[in-house]
Amino acid sequence: MRSLPLGLFFALLALTPLSLRAWQHDTPPHAQKVAKVCVATVANASTTSAFVERMTVRLANSLEANKVDTVKMDSRTTTQRKLQPTRENGEESRKKECDYILLTQIVDPRAHPLEPRLPEISIGGRVPSVDASDSRPVSRENLQISFALFLTGRFKPVLDTLLYDRPSANLSDTLEMAMDREANHVSDELKKKHVRPPE
Repeated sequence: MRSLPLGLFFALLALTPLSLRAWQHDTPPHAQKVAKVCVATVANASTTSAFVERMTVRLANSLEANKVDTVKMDSRTTTQRKLQPTRENGEESRKKECDYILLTQIVDPRAHPLEPRLPEISIGGRVPSVDASDSRPVSRENLQISFALFLTGRFKPVLDTLLYDRPSANLSDTLEMAMDREANHVSDELKKKHVRPPE
């Protein structure tokens, strides 16, 4: 088998990095994901019925769509008013090698009228709805979505806020859309911090 002339060999060698860079430029890069977030199952601390499993899936999918590496956990968000990771949250997040734990809770603000208010994302207010038994408009109180983001193994949240549910005719749709807004807010915060947590 004939070997390449020495000059041609060096010419091809010199062109290889250029060809590789051109291939990398032409190949669409995979979107870089931001940190790894374990999403605890949503807790319902209100008296209103809600499909928390469906909401949890919607939240995880919305985070993934925002390029956040997301893992849905089996362990649940606490129903205590103060959001803190439970022992089960911590153990599962370590097993799944997550950087962050995201806790989410549905809250009825009327149940805690005197508590200090967390930072809020105001996206709605009391709006008229129509009672089927009465043609006069009535108002439906908003629920709130309380959520907090924690570094795994730590108890001080890096994000802790309230999201006001925008009322609509279909409560299930309303709560699922609230998960999209929560995901947007969390992913924006993560991207601003360029978060891969410090070693």
